[in-house]
Amino acid sequence: MEFTVGVGKSDFAEIRTEKDYYVDKTELIYELVATTKNKVSLFTRPRRFGKTLTMSMLANFFDIRKDSHAIFEGLDIMRHGDLCKEWMNQRPVIFLSLKDAEGEGFEDAFKMLRTALANLCKNLVPALSNTTLDEDDRAIFSRLKSKTADIDDVKDSLKTLMRMLYTVYGKKVILLIDEYDVPLARASEKNTPENRFYARMLDVIRGLMSSSLKDNEFLEFAVVTGCLRIAKESIFTGTNNFASYSVMDERFSRYFGFSEEEVGKMLGAAGLETAADVIREWYDGYVFGTSHVYCPWDVMSYLSDLNNIRAALPKNYWGNTSHNGVLLSFVDRTDFDVSDKFETLMNGGTVTQTVSDGLTYDTLTASEDNLWSVLLMTGYVTKADPAERGNSVSLKIPNREVSAIFQGAVAQHFQDTLDTSAVDGLLKALWEGDGDAASKIVSDLLWNTISYNDYHEDYYHAFLTGVFTGIGYEIQSNKEKGLGRPDILLKDKKNRRAMIIEAKRSVRESDMEEDCKTAIKQIAEMKYADGLCDYGYTQVRCYGVAFFRKRALVRLLNGGM
Repeated sequence: MEFTVGVGKSDFAEIRTEKDYYVDKTELIYELVATTKNKVSLFTRPRRFGKTLTMSMLANFFDIRKDSHAIFEGLDIMRHGDLCKEWMNQRPVIFLSLKDAEGEGFEDAFKMLRTALANLCKNLVPALSNTTLDEDDRAIFSRLKSKTADIDDVKDSLKTLMRMLYTVYGKKVILLIDEYDVPLARASEKNTPENRFYARMLDVIRGLMSSSLKDNEFLEFAVVTGCLRIAKESIFTGTNNFASYSVMDERFSRYFGFSEEEVGKMLGAAGLETAADVIREWYDGYVFGTSHVYCPWDVMSYLSDLNNIRAALPKNYWGNTSHNGVLLSFVDRTDFDVSDKFETLMNGGTVTQTVSDGLTYDTLTASEDNLWSVLLMTGYVTKADPAERGNSVSLKIPNREVSAIFQGAVAQHFQDTLDTSAVDGLLKALWEGDGDAASKIVSDLLWNTISYNDYHEDYYHAFLTGVFTGIGYEIQSNKEKGLGRPDILLKDKKNRRAMIIEAKRSVRESDMEEDCKTAIKQIAEMKYADGLCDYGYTQVRCYGVAFFRKRALVRLLNGGM
C-alpha cells in the first residue's frame, strides 16, 4: 500500500477514508469510558500534539447521527466488542472548537465565538428541526445560527443545544470542547486596563463552561482540551467529577504524541528506517508523565517531505505554528534574571524549578515559577527525569528543534536590546585600529547576552553578525572572497572603506593571542582583501578575533590598507 501522510489534517473520518497513515490512539476511548467515572476530563498538551484529531476521533465514534464502523475497522477499539455495542454511534454529540475564537479586542473575539457557535448550529440543523422542540429553545437556536445571539444566549448556548438534543434522542449528550483556552490566551495578550479584554472574555467562557458542565442533567460526559489548565477556581468552579491530565500526569500520557515504537512502525511503512536517528534528534525528547514521546506534527511533516524528496533535511515545523512570545517574556524581565539558566538549558544542561499546572492567564507572568510552568506546559521545556514526582522538577530543552527556537528568541532579544552606543564605540575603535578598546567592548557585549552551543565557533560568528546587523553597512558572512571565505566582511560604501574579520574560538584563555595571530595569518594567506581596491575601497581593516567563553581579544593585521 502506498504510504501517504495527511499533514495538517485533523478530521479523523477524512484521514481514515483517504487511507492516510494513522497512528492508532483509539484505545483512549476504552480507557476514558470503561476505567474512569469522570463527568469532565480535561487534557492539556502543547500545540500540535494531536488534540484536535483525538477529539474528532471521539466525535466520530460516539455520534448517534453517524455510522462509523467502516472508518474504525481494524483499529484497537474494535477489540472491545461489548463497549462498541453500547457506545459506538449511540449518543448525541456536540463538538465545538474554539481555536479561532480570538481577535484584537473583545468585540472581534466575541464575533468569532458566535461564528463558531453558528457553524455548530448549522451542523445540527437536521437533528434539531423537530417542531416539537420548546419554542424558546428554537428561538435561541435561530439566534445562535444567524450570529445574532447576545452574551446571555452565548453563555447558555451549549446547555440549550444539549437540552434540545436530549429532547430529540432521549439520551444524554457527550460534549467535546477543543482548544477551550484560546479565547483567554489571546485576550490576555491583548488585555489593557482600558478595554478589560481578559475579564470580559473570562466572564463569557466561564459562563459557557459553567452552564454546560455544572449540574447539567443533559450531560453524559465532557472532554475538554487546551494548552493550559486554567485554575479550577477561575473557570471550572463547582464542576463535579472533574479530572485534569497535564504533561505532568501519567494517566493518558501515551495518547498524545508518538512513542518510539509508533515512530519505528511508521518509518517501516514508509521505507524510511534510515531517518530514525535524525527524527529522534530533532523531534523526540518530550516526557508526558513517564512516557517518552515525539511531536506528531513534526514527525508527520518531515516524513511527508522525505516521501517527496528523500534527501530532505529536517527543519523547524513546530516553531512555525507558534510564536516565541513566552520566551521573550522571560529574557525581557528586569525583576529576575534567567540568563544563566537559559545558557545552561541551551548548552544541553538542566535546571530545577518549581512548577504548577493550575494557572490563570492573567497571572501567567506574575512570577518566575509561573513562567517556567508555562514553558513546561507549552512544550518549550520538558522533564529531564521521567521518574520525578512533585512540583520541583528538573527541566531540559527536549530536542534540537526547540533548541533552535530558544536560539532564535535569544538572538531577537539581543537585537532588540543591543546598546547602540556600544556598537558605535566598537565601530569607532575598529576603524581607528584600536584593538584594545574593541576587545573591551566586544567582551562587555558578550557578558550581557546569553551564550549557547557551548561557546562553539559558530556561536561567536552568529554573535558578531548580530552586533553588526542594522548599522547601515553591507554585511557578507562566509561569502567567497579571494581563495576562501572570511567570517565577516563589512562594506561602508559611503566612506569607501571595508573591514574583514576572522574569528577563532580558543580552547584556553592563554591561547587567545596566538589564535588572533592564526586568524590574521589566514586573512593574509587566503587573500581575503584582494580585489576590494579594484572596487574603489581606499581603506580595508583586517582583524583577527579570538574568543574564550565571554572574553574577546581583537588584533589588527599590520599593514592593512
